[in-house]
Amino acid sequence: MQLIRFFAMTTALLSVVVLHSARADTPKVVESQYDLVIRNGRVLDGAGNPWVEADIGIKDGKFAKIGRIEAANTNEIDATGKYVSPGWIDMMDQSGRVLRQNGRAENKILMGVTTVIAGEGGTPVPAGEIDQYFDQLTSHGIALNFGTYYSATQARRAVMGDAAGTPTEEQMEQMKALVATAMEQGALGITTALIYPPATFQSTDEIVELAKIAAQYGGIYASHIRDESGSLLEAIQEAIEIGERAELPVEIFHLKAAYKPGWGQLMPRAGELIEEARRQSVNIAADLYPYRAGGTGLEVTAPTWVFAEGLEKALERLKDPEIRTQLKKEIEAGPQANWSNLVHASGGWDNVMLANAYNSKYDRFRFKSIAYIAEELGEHPADVAWNIALEALPKRALALFFMMSEEDIETGLQFPWVSIGSDAAAAADANGVDALGLPHPRSYGTFPRIIAEYVRERGVLTLPDAIRKMTSWPASRMGLHDRGVIREGLWADVVIFDYEDIKDNASWEHPTAYPTGIDYVLVNGRIVAEGGVHTGVLAGQILKGPAAAQQSHQ
Repeated sequence: MQLIRFFAMTTALLSVVVLHSARADTPKVVESQYDLVIRNGRVLDGAGNPWVEADIGIKDGKFAKIGRIEAANTNEIDATGKYVSPGWIDMMDQSGRVLRQNGRAENKILMGVTTVIAGEGGTPVPAGEIDQYFDQLTSHGIALNFGTYYSATQARRAVMGDAAGTPTEEQMEQMKALVATAMEQGALGITTALIYPPATFQSTDEIVELAKIAAQYGGIYASHIRDESGSLLEAIQEAIEIGERAELPVEIFHLKAAYKPGWGQLMPRAGELIEEARRQSVNIAADLYPYRAGGTGLEVTAPTWVFAEGLEKALERLKDPEIRTQLKKEIEAGPQANWSNLVHASGGWDNVMLANAYNSKYDRFRFKSIAYIAEELGEHPADVAWNIALEALPKRALALFFMMSEEDIETGLQFPWVSIGSDAAAAADANGVDALGLPHPRSYGTFPRIIAEYVRERGVLTLPDAIRKMTSWPASRMGLHDRGVIREGLWADVVIFDYEDIKDNASWEHPTAYPTGIDYVLVNGRIVAEGGVHTGVLAGQILKGPAAAQQSHQ
């Protein structure tokens, strides 16, 4: 009997050993509980917290689980040693027109941008056609998420044309109606670009009245403020006043101290002014791009009054030798009321570089200063600038204005309410200059540069805070409460990058070089870039303002 019991126990033990051995040799059961699993990444949640090692499960375009996922999944990304961040949000994008032509937006996607907020100059269609515009983008497909403002100046131009003047009561009502229509159809708010005619001719009171309409629909007022140079503080104060009187949030586009005589002084004072406004309950913040040069049309080197009677009259004036003599004196005189003298702000024509003349005659001078070109041609620098501008028509000849200091950029980046905006468009063609025609490295390098230069190399920001500025903070500002953070239930926009290798390769000499070190980009849970190559996936969504979003959920 004991012998029988011994053999029974031995057989049972052998069975356990055999079963254990079989289980050890059998591969893990592969499940497809998730559409995609990202494993072993250093997860930066976007809220400014330090990274944690975790797996991320994505299902139906959203984060389904963050933690430890035991079962193997059909589709997986091994992110061991890499950082996993929410997708990066470009707070000052210029892609409103080009996305209808090329929805892939290669230069944006390959630098980690998954959401763009456009509309400094408004929408590329009238207020009443924004619905159809959004439908067109959706049907053609876009690789990233897209939202846009409507422009207060767009409304003014539709009602009053492009000349100076004070709107009548009837004209104001027409402009308000256009803003209301735009908001109802999905605009995020209204913008102004007060340095450029005819926006220059809009008074504070006029803007306040239009901003009040946007406020009724839960919108934002965003502005390229009236002056970014010697009168920077006064321009910021105007933006604050508009926010206070209209009772809506204010966003200052591309905050900068673009005034060489005020380097090291204006930016700290601008920060103090905004901080004080925030203490007084004004919901104001700003974005910036991390480059010393801005880029815009050469026509802005002429005083504002030249454009007071419209563009056609302005072109006549710029061709007149006698008027040119007067304009040159005004440039040399320095700052003036109601005009940002960008030549003076840059420290002279030596710091104004030709970027795109749209004329083969000047190709040999690309990336040369206007002062250098003038010397070569034996002409006055102002004549060179205006000749190039006139000969480029109907295109807009573009220049780079080196107006900022690295010290001020670092100061601005450290303000906690500053986010990142490229002020650049997607490119119509892969590897090409952005749709603005401006060969500026910001269109290919802005977001990787923040990490590579200002986190890793200079230590200006910590990595968690840099990611916060590119994710949760702008999402919160824009009311995108289902994005910007890696959290279960939110949309899965993701960037996976190598901290040691990430680098912005775009430079002044090679402005269309793609960055390196970004391994994957996901938009709404789908891989749109892998290994620095666009996958062709068009997973983006239209992000509508609160008025239209509320209607769509009713």
